[in-house]
Amino acid sequence: MVQAGIAVAQPDFAHAGGITEVRKIATLAEVYDVQLAPHCPLGPIALAACLQVGFATPNFLIQEQSIGIHYNLDAEVLDHCLDKAPLAFVDGYVPRLTAPGLGIEIDEHAVRTADKRGHAWRARPGGTPTAPAPSGETIRPVRTKGTP
Repeated sequence: MVQAGIAVAQPDFAHAGGITEVRKIATLAEVYDVQLAPHCPLGPIALAACLQVGFATPNFLIQEQSIGIHYNLDAEVLDHCLDKAPLAFVDGYVPRLTAPGLGIEIDEHAVRTADKRGHAWRARPGGTPTAPAPSGETIRPVRTKGTP
């Protein structure tokens, strides 16, 4: 009797606990012949972390990325990179990162400036961000089932 399962695991580094925890998820997935496709719409650090794990994972399938996608209206994923070349996808591929650490260099001043500016994201039911709120709209947290 064949039991149902998953074919692809798609952990989000920010929610799963970072590089070590996702590496553990990848290893467990490999035992069950499950492929890994890290979820990564957050930014260059998360993308670089996903790629580093992917490059070291035998069951790595594909890397999700959100460069040039619809919800990056005023902040592109690589905006805070001093050099965007290491994360440049060409013909659907990105070369293996070879620099120390995550392989990218971040403009810390730009990150601090963006942090002070804030954002206008609102949560949809379930609590995940969706699209920027229209200008002037009040942002309120969305309560989900089971929250006070």
